[in-house]
Amino acid sequence: QVELVESGGGLVQAGDSLRLSCVVSGGALSTYVLSWFRQAPGKERKFVADIRMNDGFKVYTSSVKGRFTISRDNAKNTVYLQMNNLTAVDTAVYYCAAGPERGTYASWGQGTQVTVSS
Repeated sequence: QVELVESGGGLVQAGDSLRLSCVVSGGALSTYVLSWFRQAPGKERKFVADIRMNDGFKVYTSSVKGRFTISRDNAKNTVYLQMNNLTAVDTAVYYCAAGPERGTYASWGQGTQVTVSS
């Protein structure tokens, strides 16, 4: 069974940057699509970005394009989310998810809190 562990969240000020990490274990990472979601207080969980581990193809939600970058390190079984120019709207719990194809999420991490003060 695939296990995901996120890290890198914290409290920052508007305009700052953070890099989230998602370490994956228990699966053939190269066959997966790894995704980042976020859930703001009182709101539903929403897609942020994903990356195909075999070829690095990336998809972003429109609100983070140009500010967030998803990347992978297959040797370290890790996916990253570099977040720049953060705003209060980015405050949320960020989750990593893994699945065999886009839109299919077989495993989820426990999440890491990102809080941006304005």
